[in-house]
Amino acid sequence: MVPGARVCDSASVTTLRIGSLSLAPGQFGVMAVVNRTPDSFYDQGATYHLEDALERVETVVQQGADIIDVGGVKAGSGAEVDTAEEIRRTVPFLAEVRRRHPDLPLSIDTWRVEVAREAVAAGADLINDAWSRADDALYTVAAETGAALVCSHVGGLAPRTDPVEVHYDDVVADVVARTTSLATHAMELGVRPDGLLLDPTHDFGKTTAHSLELTRRLDTLTGTGLPVLVSLSRKDFVGETLALPVDHRLSGTLAATTICAWHGARMFRVHDVAATRQTLDMVASILGTRPPAAPARGLPETERTS
Repeated sequence: MVPGARVCDSASVTTLRIGSLSLAPGQFGVMAVVNRTPDSFYDQGATYHLEDALERVETVVQQGADIIDVGGVKAGSGAEVDTAEEIRRTVPFLAEVRRRHPDLPLSIDTWRVEVAREAVAAGADLINDAWSRADDALYTVAAETGAALVCSHVGGLAPRTDPVEVHYDDVVADVVARTTSLATHAMELGVRPDGLLLDPTHDFGKTTAHSLELTRRLDTLTGTGLPVLVSLSRKDFVGETLALPVDHRLSGTLAATTICAWHGARMFRVHDVAATRQTLDMVASILGTRPPAAPARGLPETERTS
């Protein structure tokens, strides 16, 4: 445990609330990625067009997604996307998904206050600030609207900046210090304590060794008392660890997912919803927080589940 890192007792924030979603301790949430970009690192624009994106929503809901995360700008370097274009890509889409799914929790992946404000007005329940408060006013939007908020760590990098010659004396201590400081600041502004998530932000501002260490020691971050979100899906640290391209990184992603779940992460931002849902269900059953769905082996006929 990093000294002084705890920002809330587990008794004071027992349930994470994002829109209609409530996650008690021991429950895992699956956040499905829907990228409204033509240059996503994973799918190269498969959900850029409106109908493709709407079809993706229907698919992942059927597969067990608890929340949809919508982004309009590629995380890495690429073509410039201004605020107006980001709004065009995300806000009308969020409004349409909200119309079709009135109770489905929705998230906007943005660092821009203008985008966040319009997205929440269109139906977003969570502001996924993956760039660690690059816009100071973003937290005010969450405070004023009641939206949930992700507090992330990127090692001081500006949005869409790749890490170069990164060094930390202790990457886990740095992540804990930064994210808990942001969470404390958010609560001081009036952001709901039960709507806060901490994100160590694998890959962002980190080497592969840093992301592996964060995964290995994630219990230090979950020990702060706030729910933790991890975004591991098909990332470079998985690819570099296994020397595999993006389309062959699912097994590595699920291995990292298992470790993070075991260490207490609560929310998982993913591309592969069905596989992640099964992985998390299995971890929950091993932990004892979820009963087996169809136990029969060695049981009397009267006790078997069909």
